[in-house]
Amino acid sequence: MPDTRETIVLAYSGGLDTSVATKWLQEERGYEVVCLTVDLGNLPDLDAARERATAAGAKALDVVDAKDTFLQFFAFPALAANAVYEEGYPLATALGRPLIAKLLVDKAREVGATAVAHGCTGKGNDQVRLDVAIHALAPDLTIVGTTRENLMTREDAIAYASKHGIPVRATVESPYSTDENIWGRAVECGILEDPWVEPPADAFEWTRSLDETPADPDYLVISFDHGIPVALDGDTIPAVDLVNRVQELAGRHGIGRIDQIENRLVGIKSREIYEAPAAVTLLAAHRALESLTLSKQQLRFKARVAQEYADLIYNGLWFSAHHQDLASYVQSTQRHVTGDVRMKLWRGTAVAAGQRSDFSLYSHALATYGSGDQFDQSAAQGFIKLWGLPVEVQAQAQLLRDPSDPLFLARPQEQ
Repeated sequence: MPDTRETIVLAYSGGLDTSVATKWLQEERGYEVVCLTVDLGNLPDLDAARERATAAGAKALDVVDAKDTFLQFFAFPALAANAVYEEGYPLATALGRPLIAKLLVDKAREVGATAVAHGCTGKGNDQVRLDVAIHALAPDLTIVGTTRENLMTREDAIAYASKHGIPVRATVESPYSTDENIWGRAVECGILEDPWVEPPADAFEWTRSLDETPADPDYLVISFDHGIPVALDGDTIPAVDLVNRVQELAGRHGIGRIDQIENRLVGIKSREIYEAPAAVTLLAAHRALESLTLSKQQLRFKARVAQEYADLIYNGLWFSAHHQDLASYVQSTQRHVTGDVRMKLWRGTAVAAGQRSDFSLYSHALATYGSGDQFDQSAAQGFIKLWGLPVEVQAQAQLLRDPSDPLFLARPQEQ
């Protein structure tokens, strides 16, 4: 008899949760499962993932190479915005979710699926990001959150995989949960859940500890065009190659380790470990170039927008009108963010050692104290008089007349 089961498309990472979900969706929900692996960079062994999907009974496993799309339309726009969540997290995982949601919907339409699924937990942020994006793009599709619905602990999931002959990487002894893409790596679970405990060395894979970094710094010239990185040391290269090269060099110097307590969207605090050598380096370079090419007012207002932009990404609102509005502003600010930044990579830090641009607002003739100074110092006295006039008027009319005011002590005391 023909198979009359409805088809569901599962966002499949090849890890423990989604491998278990592949079998669970068949046994408990009666779906025919098509697995979709979205390659955003740094995937684990695809052959092993395919073996796990097959062992779990998937009808098919499709792999989509979306690394360039991810950088060009998600990571680089966030870079242009300087979007960093709570001053530390470059949003690698959060940026990948809306693209995965879009590709899930595309695959569901292609295979005639009535539902899509993911392996996000019920206490994490990713379930919100995926669900909101999918509902925005395809409100007719049913969404199954396998991990939040099957209520398995990590130990339960490992036992379930063993029972059904599904080979998985995680073990009870080493229960890290990781998510990786070309923009960064996130690590959680296990001993990392205790914020008093220093992250063990085996939690990191992309970055060296400081005692293993080179004794001498490396210098790297990063070129930007309208706020987007396009070249390294004068060589224009594809986006994926550029990010990979920066990641390798910065990681060698221990750059990009992030250990933070952050506020999740669902209302709890969590301890998160991130590695993002390329993102941290490129963000530092981009901010340095903006300091040269944006005005004081642009820089200050854009800093506010950056926080709003980061919150929007973190909170899963990529496919929203609010995002379109913010993105339009950010794009406008990047009109003249074109030039080169020389980055010094050393001992866990990436700092700008020089920046230049044809659109620089820095004028040596105005800034120098040496010969060639073109600044009209005679204009300063009148400027200061007008600038300080409101302060002088208020002080005389109010502050210095009130003995209880703290500024009263600044007035000459009567003898």
